[in-house]
Amino acid sequence: MMTNLLRAYPFHSRRLSTTLTKEFVKIVEVGPRDGLQNEAKLVPLATKVSLIDQLSATGLPVIEAGAFVSPKWVPQMADSGAVVSAIRRARGVAYPVLVPNYKGLQAALDAGVRDEIAVFGAASEAFSRKNINASIAESLARFETVIAAARAENVRVRGYVSTVLGCPYQGRVDPADAARVAKTLLDMGCYEISMGDTIGVGTPGTMALLLDEVEKVIPLEHVAVHCHDTYGQALANIVTAVNRGVRVVDSSVAGLGGCPYADGASGNVSTEDVVYMLSGMGFETGVNLTELVKVGFFISNEMHRDNNSRVGNALKKKLNLVK
Repeated sequence: MMTNLLRAYPFHSRRLSTTLTKEFVKIVEVGPRDGLQNEAKLVPLATKVSLIDQLSATGLPVIEAGAFVSPKWVPQMADSGAVVSAIRRARGVAYPVLVPNYKGLQAALDAGVRDEIAVFGAASEAFSRKNINASIAESLARFETVIAAARAENVRVRGYVSTVLGCPYQGRVDPADAARVAKTLLDMGCYEISMGDTIGVGTPGTMALLLDEVEKVIPLEHVAVHCHDTYGQALANIVTAVNRGVRVVDSSVAGLGGCPYADGASGNVSTEDVVYMLSGMGFETGVNLTELVKVGFFISNEMHRDNNSRVGNALKKKLNLVK
């Protein structure tokens, strides 16, 4: 469902020899959750709801709607219950929310979440202890109860593994450690595992080494990649993963979300850039790029910040989005 925009650039009809034309890559839009959660200034409820409703009209199949976490630690997500109650749910679109524990799951269920939740662990022992004050083993034991309870309610569970390519506290992370956590979450009942380069230090080489280890224990059909762009490597890392057979990519409209461990650095890779690139490789995403770019400028303007999407900025004049 790409628009005429791409026809103006003939080189985008070429595809890499390692890809198959019109294969589908699922985009998981994380902007409303991962993109906003570190914003210091609280984003109004109406803006969050409008953002999700506009994203729902772009063809995105999955849009993370919020997180049922402690408002003390993540005040930006304190209104997630109100958000999921107010959004207009589009047919065929999933609206998962992040939950850290059983209490978070119950709050999500009480708010009407019925399609999907996500739990999050870490590949780095140091990060796990700093982030949630628990060892990896302890955090996984907590999630086992949450996953079982969610599945008992016919709610699907996605698993996140953070710091898979590097940790702000311990540095290098052994790919085998990341693979072990991913396999544990899959064995517990998660249908999909998102491998997150939390601080954006990964390169195509380290991504390939990670996937070597992951593929030993999990079929790549159950794997997603979540690449931050701190060092400008996100698109290259996504290409590496897709060419290996990964068919799910996390991204954030307008590149929402900074990296809290690198001052001034960009965070999430922009959904616009990912969609544009995948289309040029011959993949289908089902996403209308024109509408997506418009949403990117909507939320950037609402937050009085620059749009971090290179594709969005390249197309803004063509789409008459210049103020």
